[in-house]
Amino acid sequence: MGWKDRLNRLLGGFVEQEIDAIFISQPENRRYLSGFDGSAGYLLITPQKKVLAVDFRYLEQAKRQSPDYQVFRINGPTEDWFPELMDGSGINRLGFESRHITFYHYRELSDIIKKAKLSFRLVPVDGLIESLRVIKEPEEIEMIVRAAAVSDAVFAYAEGIIVNGVSEQELAWEIEKFMRERGSEPVPFDIIIGSGDNSAVPHARPSSRTIHSGEPVVMDFGARIGGYSSDLSRTICIGGRDETFRKVYDTVLGAQLAAIAMIKEGMSGEEADNMARIVIEEAGYGEAFGHSLGHGIGLSPHEAPCLGRGSAEPLTNGMVFTIEPGIYLPEWGGVRIEDTVVMEGGKVRVISKAGKMGV
Repeated sequence: MGWKDRLNRLLGGFVEQEIDAIFISQPENRRYLSGFDGSAGYLLITPQKKVLAVDFRYLEQAKRQSPDYQVFRINGPTEDWFPELMDGSGINRLGFESRHITFYHYRELSDIIKKAKLSFRLVPVDGLIESLRVIKEPEEIEMIVRAAAVSDAVFAYAEGIIVNGVSEQELAWEIEKFMRERGSEPVPFDIIIGSGDNSAVPHARPSSRTIHSGEPVVMDFGARIGGYSSDLSRTICIGGRDETFRKVYDTVLGAQLAAIAMIKEGMSGEEADNMARIVIEEAGYGEAFGHSLGHGIGLSPHEAPCLGRGSAEPLTNGMVFTIEPGIYLPEWGGVRIEDTVVMEGGKVRVISKAGKMGV
């Protein structure tokens, strides 16, 4: 990956944020800028140096994954190592990730700075690195494509094992097991399985409920390759499909296909959301589509951009996101159809290849 280019773009944002350096704690941001994928550690980045601070467990891993970084060993509580980490930095304003640092940790750092008589102050920074991550590099897109291929294979497998009497929990386990056997890293989010009226819960947790013919089954899962995630939702119905299922499914599918066809570069997230929402509203199900049309995906399974009401951010080439309209009817069930897509050449290219009824 282009670590040097990423760092140069980050440093270019220091002037606007009015900071001299940044202290990075958020795991995906840490990995994005250094390649280090350990579960704990910090980055200190100034115009003059870049440091990866880790404890003993990660020293060798840090040296191998981040050879361009100075590796600093953390020992003991924060007050024992933080002043040493900052020694000689020569900065006045240290940015910190306000979305990730807790108030407790902020107060702890403030007390340490005061006690150690360090000559800088903390400045909250919001979304600086996330704004860099939103445009994916070709290598990042390739990882997501590979993750999506695993998800596609999982869906084909799941279709063949869903029978009367299998439980939601059993199905979720078979899906996760199959994904790991096909090369996925740990799943990026908890698998969602909702059958019957459980499918009316958008983020249903798999339960002991058994699946029966004639009812909707919503499956939502993703694989992870090289740290990058995919996200796929499909709704099926084993056995006979009643009129309600046909109408709801066709409406959701029509909304998704309309969005895929009409979303263009430069549209805001809200405008993109409207491409699908209008179709669902015209079918009389507007109140049953209560979530956004989609979200960005990458190192995190949910990141910028947002495709939803109130989102003014324009969609740009290189963004990877989901398109996932849904309709949820209490006491009957729900339907959601979701693909991972990339904005290229001013329009949407669908990465997911899993089948859909009627397509």
